[in-house]
Amino acid sequence: MNSEIQAYNDRQAPVDKEICDLLARTIDSGLTGEESKIWHAHPVWFIDGNPIVGYSKQKAGWRLMFWSGASFDEEKLNVKGKKFKDASIFYTTVEQINIKDIKRWLKKSKEIQWDYKNIVKRKGKLERLI
Repeated sequence: MNSEIQAYNDRQAPVDKEICDLLARTIDSGLTGEESKIWHAHPVWFIDGNPIVGYSKQKAGWRLMFWSGASFDEEKLNVKGKKFKDASIFYTTVEQINIKDIKRWLKKSKEIQWDYKNIVKRKGKLERLI
């Protein structure tokens, strides 16, 4: 696991750290060799500089967000972004996390990508990469 992400997880309360560690390990195993770092204060994974998945603490719990998730056609990724193509799921306990679901979503994240890397260059317009 990326040392910055491990340090981020280590700063969380014990219950939250358990959730973060499981999410990070699962994402690392599904996006082997891809870049990961703390980006805008949260753990995020990238493929060729394009943000793919990340997690953050919110009022509703831990939000696992896929930047292109609205295009995955996945019922459980039901918190859709209003402006972009992101979709999320929230977790409040580690028991709620379904590893098989996350692995499937990670596979889709390699197959379905919107170009967030160049969104500023395109003045907020998203284009599908894959």
